Amino acid sequence: MYQQMIFVNLPVNDLDASKKFFTRLGYSINAQFSDDSTASVVISDTIVAMLLTRQKYAEFTKKEIVDATKSSQVLLCLSAESREKVDELVDNAIAAGGSASGEPQDHGFMYGRGFDDLDGHTWEVVWMDPAVIEG
Repeated sequence: MYQQMIFVNLPVNDLDASKKFFTRLGYSINAQFSDDSTASVVISDTIVAMLLTRQKYAEFTKKEIVDATKSSQVLLCLSAESREKVDELVDNAIAAGGSASGEPQDHGFMYGRGFDDLDGHTWEVVWMDPAVIEG
């Protein structure tokens, strides 16, 4: 069965720093689709974050590129396999230079926390109880 993929393109100010940040979170860089202006961060088999220098990103849009530290255009949300994995990923992001975003949300069947990456993009990490999801 075909699995649709998502490629999230994000403008970054310092490509090398962003690559280090995401590899410290446990993700890998796909060298085949990376160069001196782009880094392909493999989050899973179906999720890839394409980090682009602001100059490279500008080649794909005529719109103004927002400063994600001041404006929000998108919230990126990743699932986690457990509450502990939520905490692990967010704690690693903060240790790697990111910052906490908002307060932890604990609804019993669902738990989430968020972080802002080096460029201010907000990433939410959420665990949902599989029993509730299955109904």
